[in-house]
Amino acid sequence: MNQSTQPLKAKVALITGSARRIGAEIARTLHTAGACVVIHYSTSVTAAEDLISELNAIRPGSCLGYQAELGSVESLRNMISEVILLTGGLDILVNNASSFHPTPMGSITEKDWEQLFDSNLKGPLFLSQAAAPYLKASKGCIINMVDIHAQRPLAKHSVYCAAKAGLVMLTQSLAQELGPEVRVNAVAPGIIIWPETDQNKATQQDLISRTALKREGMPVEIAQTVLFLAQSATYITGQVIAVDGGRTLNQ
Repeated sequence: MNQSTQPLKAKVALITGSARRIGAEIARTLHTAGACVVIHYSTSVTAAEDLISELNAIRPGSCLGYQAELGSVESLRNMISEVILLTGGLDILVNNASSFHPTPMGSITEKDWEQLFDSNLKGPLFLSQAAAPYLKASKGCIINMVDIHAQRPLAKHSVYCAAKAGLVMLTQSLAQELGPEVRVNAVAPGIIIWPETDQNKATQQDLISRTALKREGMPVEIAQTVLFLAQSATYITGQVIAVDGGRTLNQ
């Protein structure tokens, strides 16, 4: 393929939590656009290995994996060092990994706080800090996966919502601090893939009915937005793009 069909050729993209679900679709999309992709994962070992094999079968040597806990600052620094050692640079950081579970008031534990903040805010902050010098050198970008519930609270999910709200502010703060070399933006998905613990079909249909487009979104629609921010949005920074089918138009 030529440069027009592979606009990210010779670029290196690190996507956290990219062994499964939306993260895997982002990895496939950036890889199709020509990027060398680094699949970060925590516990999804088999899924990560399968995806790495899939992408390397398409373009040998174009994908590698790295296992790390997002709550460990040392592990995050090591991951960036290893990526630079193996690939020679870094152009795109996608902070996609996220924990999600309810925390009703009265039952919140310190462990809940640590789990939800480690993946949704602490990890993105310290990974961005470790990556910043290399992203500045490449005039690269950071793309954070936030949530429409960073601005509209979700019942019984106060800790998760607070962490995602923090990630929105981190996006804006880093855009200001890392510019002009590094652009920092965020994507806020709506109904894309249901939480693995949510099997209430009536609730699902009610949420879909509140969207302007009256349907669920698809992972590829998030991935294409990430690709746009990485490839084409050269004068966009500090912004949050809601990809929610119009869900935030209604209460």
